[in-house]
Amino acid sequence: MKITILTLFPEMYEGFLSTSIIKKAILKGLVEVELVDIRAFSKSKTHRVDDYPFGGGQGLVMAVQPVKDCLNSVKLENSYVVMTSASGKTFTQQKAHSLSEKEHLIILCGHYEGFDERLVQLCDEEVSIGDYVLTGGELPSMVISDAIIRLKEGVIKEASHRDESYEQGLLEYPQYTRPEHLDEGDVPAVLMNGDHEKIRKYRLKESLRKTWLKRPDLFKDKVLSKEETQLLCEVLLESIKKD
Repeated sequence: MKITILTLFPEMYEGFLSTSIIKKAILKGLVEVELVDIRAFSKSKTHRVDDYPFGGGQGLVMAVQPVKDCLNSVKLENSYVVMTSASGKTFTQQKAHSLSEKEHLIILCGHYEGFDERLVQLCDEEVSIGDYVLTGGELPSMVISDAIIRLKEGVIKEASHRDESYEQGLLEYPQYTRPEHLDEGDVPAVLMNGDHEKIRKYRLKESLRKTWLKRPDLFKDKVLSKEETQLLCEVLLESIKKD
């Protein structure tokens, strides 16, 4: 898979691309990440890429010409173009899976007050990483890239992300490591007995409990199995008794 990021600030990606799992994935040839400077395509003598908005208002808007020329320089027949935008649909784990299947993903990073609206039609979709405002699209592009790259085969073990938060529509169950006993509490005994079926059931129940307590909105789109329904009922009964 190839990810091409169109940005005004390619230097922001130095740390992102040269550390941890992302670096290893690139070195293994599992993914290629290309950075393209939009400013290099400006026809202005001062390499300007923005201008004042028609109708007045604060800030500057990224102009069509440099962005369009930059996009056309890298776009292929199989390219899929994503624009980082506050107007886009919220990025989710399901969207990460969908984008990870693209052969060539182009991420267009906005800046200033955003893009000239006519650039939207050159993209396949707009994506937002949340309901807040950032200085530019560089950080969102890193978030999107990170979520996608770690899903590619060979980057991390399949079992490592199978039970992660949002993969099954639930938050991940609580995790513990050594030492077994601390002032802050003990490791649950069920995790120490070696009974894999009891551990699986315990983790599923705690995943349901954690989701109910912290992100109950996730149950809106979650179709519960018979076992999950039973365990969630147990969680709710325990909660009532506790109160």
